[in-house]
Amino acid sequence: MKVVYIKKKYYIPILILIILSLLLAIHVIAAQRYAAQVSVNYREDIPIYSVDCEGKQCSVTFDCAWGADDIPAILDTLDKYKVKATFFIVGLWAEEYPDAVKMMAERGHEIANHGYSHLHMSQIPEAKIEEEILRCSEVLEKLSGNKITLFRPPYGEYNANTIRVAKRLNVQSIQWNVDSLDWKQNLSAEDIYKRVTQRVEPGSIILFHNDTLHTENILPSILENLTQNGYSCVAVSELLLKGDYKIRYDGRQMK
Repeated sequence: MKVVYIKKKYYIPILILIILSLLLAIHVIAAQRYAAQVSVNYREDIPIYSVDCEGKQCSVTFDCAWGADDIPAILDTLDKYKVKATFFIVGLWAEEYPDAVKMMAERGHEIANHGYSHLHMSQIPEAKIEEEILRCSEVLEKLSGNKITLFRPPYGEYNANTIRVAKRLNVQSIQWNVDSLDWKQNLSAEDIYKRVTQRVEPGSIILFHNDTLHTENILPSILENLTQNGYSCVAVSELLLKGDYKIRYDGRQMK
């Protein structure tokens, strides 16, 4: 067997080459692990729950599916605190209360889609999901005069089909990360106040409903608290990041 001897002058270059090869291998492995981690941390099949925004901004949203007696008072409160809210409206509700929808739009609030019939989107086929979104948008656009770009699935229920159909129809699916639970009869106004003010953070999307026991009366105190703590309440479309973004596993929209 022939033995190959390496001259001493080549020792250092060869050693450097070996070290560089090892470093390259480590880098490749680390990059693969990072890519795998990123794919787990970010998803494309969920709505936006909150936004990684700069400054203390948040969005106040209302789901409208029942009566409308409290709408004028809610709008007056929003005007008082210079808040522009986003109203997710059921199509059937809009047809029953068209003047309420027009009033919201005329006072500068954002009108958004909450499905035509308030169905459980995760329990119906794609064709029906598409019909619910399109029919609701048609009603809302006719009443408000504005293009509908946001959609919130009724009951907050969705599956991959729901998100896929919404994307195909060019409406962004929106949830929330602060739930007032104002629809619950066993919660007091103070309970609702604490739930919102203790959970809000920059980029939060806050969920309220109209036609509840306490929302109309506790809303001024909540907005007063947000204002005193330096929050600016803007419509959801203004809160959202523009351009390229990712949605983290918990629904937070990230650059």
